[in-house]
Amino acid sequence: MTRVLHVITGLEHGGAERQLALLLPHLHRPDAGHPAVTCEVVSLTRAGTVGAEIAATGVPVHELGMRGNRDLGALPRLARLIRRGRFDVVHTHLYRACVYGRLAARLAGTGPGRPAPRVIATEHSLGDGQIEGRPTTRGVRALYLATERLGSLTIAVSPTVAHRLHAWGVAPARVEVVPNAVDAPAFAFDPARRASTRAALGIAPDEPVVGAVGRLVCTKRFDLLVDALARPALDAARLLIVGDGPQRYALERLAAARGVAGRVVLAGATADVPGALAAMDVLAAPSVQETFGLGVLEGLAAGLPVLYTACPALDDLPPGEAPGAWRLPPVDGADRWSERIAGLLPSGARVRAAVPPAVARHAVAEQAARLARLYAGGPAGGAGRAPTTREVVST
Repeated sequence: MTRVLHVITGLEHGGAERQLALLLPHLHRPDAGHPAVTCEVVSLTRAGTVGAEIAATGVPVHELGMRGNRDLGALPRLARLIRRGRFDVVHTHLYRACVYGRLAARLAGTGPGRPAPRVIATEHSLGDGQIEGRPTTRGVRALYLATERLGSLTIAVSPTVAHRLHAWGVAPARVEVVPNAVDAPAFAFDPARRASTRAALGIAPDEPVVGAVGRLVCTKRFDLLVDALARPALDAARLLIVGDGPQRYALERLAAARGVAGRVVLAGATADVPGALAAMDVLAAPSVQETFGLGVLEGLAAGLPVLYTACPALDDLPPGEAPGAWRLPPVDGADRWSERIAGLLPSGARVRAAVPPAVARHAVAEQAARLARLYAGGPAGGAGRAPTTREVVST
């Protein structure tokens, strides 16, 4: 039995947090056909909404109470937790947790008879010129690389992220690709769920709805969708944006300035993403910075037609695996988006599309099994090798 401590910066709504909550039950399943794993979770900051969901499944969740990025007192507290738990593996998620988790794991193994646990980090959010929304300054990059060397392995959620890690100077032998997971059955279309979600949001049953899901930050380009809604092609449509973040008030002001405030629904963060997708007719994802593009795959799992700009989860696959998804270049503006969205909105009731092969490739049970094999010290299996120098150059 491999004992694993997952270290994550926080456990409020977010992609990395949701991934952890999704994978944990599959890691613990004794009949899953992979090496036996038992897990605990520690949140450096608040163990919020997702933390409560994880704890409800029986997985122990610890809250470290870290007060900020420079709260160095968290380091010995985390090291003591690792030492007391006698964990075989420390698995870190998100930048702050990776820095502190790697250091604490090394401290936990400094005494006699205390071997340091293996440290595996998942890189969820390394973009071009930014990581988790902050610029990748020289200092951010130096700290990342210095602590990376204290770990055993870094997991990239897509070949695109593996390319970026390699370009930063992380050796290919220290990078393994294990994509994000999608629980496709959870997103199966349910007409009753559609009706109840629309009613809760004040959306009429027959209104055409274009939707978007994600954190409200500049790189997601939700402002482009507000501008598109103001075009004549979408004058009968509603825009449903699910997520929260620092751009919320800017989007509200833009909607008012464009005269579409009454047709824009900013629903905030939600644990019921499947219900939100059920309420939509088209999913639009104009984000110009993605490490994976989980929202696009979840939209496809829900049977929606999807328009997107950046989605490594699709772009790294062979052609033809995602019918129902169309890529628009980042140079396309609001006029083009409004035209393409209008062409996909239904004129009446529609039957949802079948789940495409691209989604099946990311089945949660398989991704959990790959992680369990890594925890046990073996290869992940599947297409998990990091790209070579020649492959980075050729792509």
